[in-house]
Amino acid sequence: MLKVVVFDGGYGGEFFADKLADELPIIEIIRVIDWRHAEELLSNPRIARKIADEALRPYIGKVDLIIFANYLLTLTSLDYFRRKYKDQSFIGMSFNRPRALQKNTEVPILTTRAVAKTLKYQSYIFHLHFKAKTLTLDTWPAKIDDGELQNDEIRLALSPLFEKYHFNSIILACSQFYDLHSSLKRLYGPKLRIYDNFSDTIKNVNRALRIRGGVKKSKS
Repeated sequence: MLKVVVFDGGYGGEFFADKLADELPIIEIIRVIDWRHAEELLSNPRIARKIADEALRPYIGKVDLIIFANYLLTLTSLDYFRRKYKDQSFIGMSFNRPRALQKNTEVPILTTRAVAKTLKYQSYIFHLHFKAKTLTLDTWPAKIDDGELQNDEIRLALSPLFEKYHFNSIILACSQFYDLHSSLKRLYGPKLRIYDNFSDTIKNVNRALRIRGGVKKSKS
């Protein structure tokens, strides 16, 4: 059975691992969730890289794929790990540009300050065909991990934006924010389109593992 490590520092990794298990039950998922360093993994790229390196060292060369379910590590350290461990396969969270969004529409992107400051995020924003409104919500991941984020707080932070711009779509660029799906639908209606990149990342897992239709491709 193919072995895949999912690494993160909070429930975002758990959410992604659950989604991955539903989509690809033929693989064995090893959850490496470093709760002790959750804050550093969300806020400091240099320290996050060091923490991930230490946590993942026991798995290097022993699993088929390592996935960073963490946007900061994906944007700042994925290339580093690929260079350092050339015989180990790594992928991170997908950061695709939703094609369904119409040109010049305005769309909020919920993320963290550290992610928004990266050069790769800035490049992503620059090349979008729609107008992105970045909203950094640094306290939310920890509150989601602790089960303390309330709908009133979500409404207080987002309603001014939704009322001003009448958004019908939203992009979640923090894996913990996957937990917001039901709250966002309740607050802003069932027609709200939510893009979290989980499905696109799982497609990349398929490609990395050479899986098609739930079956690993045979080597010729």
